[in-house]
Amino acid sequence: MEYTVNKLAEISGVTKRTLRYYDEIGLLNPSRINSSGYRIYGRKEVERLQQILFFRALDVSLEEIKELMTSEDYDEKNILIHHREKLMERRQQLDRLIQNVEKTIAEAEGRLVMTDKEKFEGLKNKMLKENEEKYGKEIREKYGKEVVEKSNEKYANMSEEVFNKANTLAAEIIELLLKAMDEGNPAGETALQMASKHKEWLMIYWPTYSKEAHEGLGDMYVADERFTAYYDQHRTGAAKFLRDAIYAFNGDAL
Repeated sequence: MEYTVNKLAEISGVTKRTLRYYDEIGLLNPSRINSSGYRIYGRKEVERLQQILFFRALDVSLEEIKELMTSEDYDEKNILIHHREKLMERRQQLDRLIQNVEKTIAEAEGRLVMTDKEKFEGLKNKMLKENEEKYGKEIREKYGKEVVEKSNEKYANMSEEVFNKANTLAAEIIELLLKAMDEGNPAGETALQMASKHKEWLMIYWPTYSKEAHEGLGDMYVADERFTAYYDQHRTGAAKFLRDAIYAFNGDAL
């Protein structure tokens, strides 16, 4: 069976514009162009589109999808197994969140009393999952599997009090970061106070501390556009300023 862009868009739920864009970036090319100039997609392209949509459902970027699918060792069966595992994990996560919401409703109605651990378990699992999907590969490569697993375990067992403290510190860090940027000195008093808060915040999550790891994280804030975007949403250049302040806090020059 062959499909035009219009027909493939109709059966897949993907817009015609998206299909054309996938063609432009070399992610999903049609099998041929007919005599009328229409893109024509065959069975192979339909299966490839299905794979792409599986990846997109797991929030994998188009750049990563293209890299994976053009790799010499790409194995469709193994990838499908991987998709199934990830989707099962996501379903379990959603089940935990639904259960958490239902318990919270029941508590509001006076039908039960939740422990602090129950209140945050579903939310913490969700955050761990999101962080793993976004940054797991890079963090493991930089700090090692054991460190990451210990950090995740520490977070999973975090009390409500510590959880709230971490969120408060995160807000204070941003506030001090913007104030320090106004002052314009990454080695100034406000900047060093901010870097100290950042260290305190890290120690809620990290099993151990070293200035090398702290500075390495600062480097990642600048090198990885996802980290940069998180800080630069508050002000352009914030990630770089934070990195510089971390180095100054540790007494090291860039």
